[in-house]
Amino acid sequence: MLAIAGTPCVAMGETVNISTPQTSLILDAAEGQPLKILYYGDRLSEADASALSDGGGAMWLNAYPVYGIYPMAEAALSVTHSDGNRTTDIAVTGVSTRTDADGGEVTTVKMRDRFYPFDVNVNYRTYPAEDIIETWVDVTNGEKGMVTLNRFLSGYLPIRYGNVWMHSLYGTWADETNITEEPVPHGVRMIKNKDGLRNSHTSHAEVMLSLDGRPRENQGRVIGAALCYTGNYKMFIDTDDGDYHHLFAGINEENSEYHLKKGETFTTPELAFTYSDEGLSGVSRNFHRWGRNHRLHAGDKERKILLNSWEGVYLAVNEEVMSGMMEDIASMGGELFVMDDGWFGDKYKRDVDNSSLGDWVVDKSKLPHGIYGLLDEASRHGIRFGIWIEPEMTNTLSELYERHPEYVVKAPHREIVKGRGGTQVVLDMANPKVQDIVFEVVDTLMTKYPAIDYIKWDANAPVMEHGSQYLTADNQSHLYIDYHKGLEKTLDRIRTAHPDVTIQLCASGGGRVNWGFLPWFDEFWCSDNTDALQRVFMQWGTSYFYPAIAMGSHISASPNHQTFRRIPIKFRADVAMSGRLGLEMQPRDMNEEDRAVCRQAIADYKAIRPIVQFGDLYRLQSPYERKGVASLMYVTPEKDDAVFYWWKIETFMGQQLPRIPMAGLDPDKNYRVTELNRIDNQPLPYEGKTFSGRYLMSNGLEMPVTYRVDYHKNTDYSSRVLRLTEVR
Repeated sequence: MLAIAGTPCVAMGETVNISTPQTSLILDAAEGQPLKILYYGDRLSEADASALSDGGGAMWLNAYPVYGIYPMAEAALSVTHSDGNRTTDIAVTGVSTRTDADGGEVTTVKMRDRFYPFDVNVNYRTYPAEDIIETWVDVTNGEKGMVTLNRFLSGYLPIRYGNVWMHSLYGTWADETNITEEPVPHGVRMIKNKDGLRNSHTSHAEVMLSLDGRPRENQGRVIGAALCYTGNYKMFIDTDDGDYHHLFAGINEENSEYHLKKGETFTTPELAFTYSDEGLSGVSRNFHRWGRNHRLHAGDKERKILLNSWEGVYLAVNEEVMSGMMEDIASMGGELFVMDDGWFGDKYKRDVDNSSLGDWVVDKSKLPHGIYGLLDEASRHGIRFGIWIEPEMTNTLSELYERHPEYVVKAPHREIVKGRGGTQVVLDMANPKVQDIVFEVVDTLMTKYPAIDYIKWDANAPVMEHGSQYLTADNQSHLYIDYHKGLEKTLDRIRTAHPDVTIQLCASGGGRVNWGFLPWFDEFWCSDNTDALQRVFMQWGTSYFYPAIAMGSHISASPNHQTFRRIPIKFRADVAMSGRLGLEMQPRDMNEEDRAVCRQAIADYKAIRPIVQFGDLYRLQSPYERKGVASLMYVTPEKDDAVFYWWKIETFMGQQLPRIPMAGLDPDKNYRVTELNRIDNQPLPYEGKTFSGRYLMSNGLEMPVTYRVDYHKNTDYSSRVLRLTEVR
C-alpha cells in the first residue's frame, strides 16, 4: 500500500514514502526482501505515485546495495563475516518512524542478513522546511566473532540515464573551490580525499547533478548531494550498461577496514541530498537554509565585522601593534579584532613557524600585559577580541613534544615525518589523553579569559604517515576513522562547555569546508588567498553548498600578498561584502582615501548584513562562463529587500558585456534602487528611482563599465553593489 500525506514521512504496509513539501523519496520495504528504491525527485501526488510502475517510472533498485550476491555490481557495504564469508544478503525486518527535535521525521528501515545475526539499519531524516533528506546507516555485529567492514558507505542514489551533467568542486591551497562542469561519462567518475585531516582542498564531498543537460542557475531539474564527514571520503558515480547512473558516497575505506566486535555498532556519517526544479541556485538555497537552520553552529546569529592580524603583521605580534590595529578597526566601524599566529611560546618562541605548537602560553616578551592587557584594550576601543590556535598540532621543538612524543601520529620502526617548518607533527586524536589536551587548550583560554569572543581554529598539516602509537597493532587501520571520532568527541565537549564563543574553521585556508565540521563551528576561512578577483571565483564555487554567513571574506592589501595583483579598494570591498565581511591587512599601511572606502563599506554592510547572511542566494552570471562579468544577489524570504552584486572581471577595449536580469524578486512589488559603497562623482542614473520586480527580472539595469571619477583615479576594475528596497 502507498500513502502520501502532508506529513514529512508516511509508512504503510510495504511502501514507504519519505516526503518533504517539494520532494518525494519512495521505497519498497516488503518484509523478507531487500529494500528497494522506487523514485526520487519532484513531489508526487498519490495518484502519480500509485502509477509509477504503470508508467515505467519505478526504479526497483536496491536502496542500499551490499556485496556478495551478484558481486559484479558496485556495493555500498562489503564485509567479511566472522567465519570468513565475504557475501552479505540482507532483507527487511521492519520499519519504524519517529519525530525528531527539528520537527522532521526519522524513518529507519531495519534489515538483517538472511543467515547471520548481522543487522543493517538504513535511516532517513527529513527537513520539511528546507526540502533536504539525510540518510545514514547503522551496522551492528551480532555474530560470535569479529566482523571486518571492508566498505561502509553512507548512501546510494540512482539517477535515470540521460543527458545528466555533474558539477563538482576541486582545487588546491590558495585556489580552492573551482568548478568542474561535465556530462556524466560512462564508467566511474570518482571524487575522493585521503589527506586525513583536511578534506576539501583538492576536492569537495559534494556534487550537483543536472537532469536536463548543461546546468542553468535558476531553471532546470537538479539533484544536490553533500556528504557530512570530517575525514577521508569517497563519492563516485558508476555508469554501467544499464539505465541508471549510480551515485555512492561515504567514508573512504582505503587502508581503513574497520573491525567490529560482537555487539558493536558502526554508524556512518550523513549524506544529505535535495532536489529542485529551480536550477543550481535552487539546490544551493535549500542547502543554505538547511545549513543555517540545522547544521551550522549559531546559524541564526549575525556574524561580526572583524580585522584579522595575519597578513598585517604575520608572526611579528607585539602589544603596541595589536593595540594599534584594534584602534584602527574600531575607528572604521569594525566590531572584532583577531590576533593570529605568533602570540605564544615560553621555552620555544613562536618567531618563525617551526616551534611552540602545543605550548599555549603567552610570550611575555611580546605581550608583557598578557591576554588581559589585550582584552582591556579591546574593551577601551569598544570592540571584541579573538585569538588564533592550532590545537591538533605540535612541533618537535616544543615542550609538549619533549614531554610526550608518544602523543603524535607516527608509524612504528620509522623516522617521524615532519611537515611545516620542518618540525610540525600531528597529535593523535584517537588517544583520549590527547583529546583531553586539545579540550584543555580551549577550556583554559575561555575559563581564564571569558571575554574572548572568537577563536580561529587552524590545522596546517595532513596525516603524513600511517601509524598510531595509541591504537593496537591489529587496529592500525582504524587511524583515519578513530582520529575523527576523537576530534568529534572533543568538539562536543568544547561546545558543551563554551556554546557562545564564535569559532572559525581554518585549515591551511579552505581545507575543512565540509558540513561534517560545521555543527561545532560558526564559519570557515574560504582560502588563504585573499586576492579579490580570484575570490570571485572561489566564493562562487563555495556558494554552491555554503551560505554567506559562514564564508569569511576579507578586504586585503594591494598588491595582494598571494598573487601580487593590484586591485583598487572599491573592488576589494565589494567582493568582501558578498560574504562575512572582514579585513586582512595592516590598516596603518592604508592611505586616508582607502580608509574612507573601508569605513563606508563597513557602514553599508551593517545595513545589509541581515540580507546577505540570512537571505536567499540567486547566482545570475557565472564568472566561469567568461562573459567578462560576474553577478549574484541576495533576497530576503519576504522579498522586500535585496542586494545585487556586479563585478567586471576582465577588461578589453571594445568589450561587450551582457546586461544581467535579476532574480528572486516579487514581480508585483516595486523596489527603490540605492548604490552602496559609491565612489563616483555623480550617482547612477537610476539612483533613488523605483522599478517593478517584473521589470528588474526581465531587463535588469545597465551597469557602467567604468567609474565616474577624476581621470587619474580610473582603473581597469569596476564593480557595483545595489540595494533594492520595497516601496510600499
